Amino acid sequence: MRGMSGDGVDAPDEPYAEAEGATVGEAKWSVIKALEPRFPGVAAEHVEFEVLDEGDEEGGRPARVRGRVDEARWRGETETLPDDPAERVRAVVSRVTAALGLRASVDITETEEEIRATVNGEELGLLIGKHGVTIDALQHLASRAAFRDLTDRKSVVLDAAGYRERREAALQRAADQAVQDALSYGRPVELEPMSSHERRIVHTYLRDRTDVQTHSEGDEPDRRLVVSPVRPRA
Repeated sequence: MRGMSGDGVDAPDEPYAEAEGATVGEAKWSVIKALEPRFPGVAAEHVEFEVLDEGDEEGGRPARVRGRVDEARWRGETETLPDDPAERVRAVVSRVTAALGLRASVDITETEEEIRATVNGEELGLLIGKHGVTIDALQHLASRAAFRDLTDRKSVVLDAAGYRERREAALQRAADQAVQDALSYGRPVELEPMSSHERRIVHTYLRDRTDVQTHSEGDEPDRRLVVSPVRPRA
């Protein structure tokens, strides 16, 4: 999302943005995601938030938040990020967990294809967020910060409290159900919107099947994976 001027006109060069979410926390992370393309590595501690509407989750009214980047602080901290991508990931995740008031440590493991950051601590629900929206947003930010000046890139995965393992198991169950429905009814079945990382998990999980095939449809953030039978039911 681009920044908005006071009269409602788009102002892409302004250091602020507005966004909505199911909760105030989700709306704040949406603001950070909207600012990140203009301010790589921006994190919660670089942004001054103003809650425009706390929303009503039960009534279906979203929360709305405006955020403005403290550019001096952002420049000072992002310019001091380590040179090594894995250590950049550690630095970004550590700064955000600290800004959220969490007592946690960040462990990094790295392979030829992936950098994985695991947050260890108590009461990490705030970091994960509803339906994983917060941890997914932070994973995206950490990835952008890690490789912002580099052409050779690796996948960045952020985990906390075993969330990724639980989520992968849930995705596999949803994929199994989609396969069953696709074969039973002889038609394509859409899954819920997923991040590119989660779509890749499902693609990989189903790639060896010969009775169904998968593809993605739609635009981010509502892009969905579709499971289709190879032979439509007669």
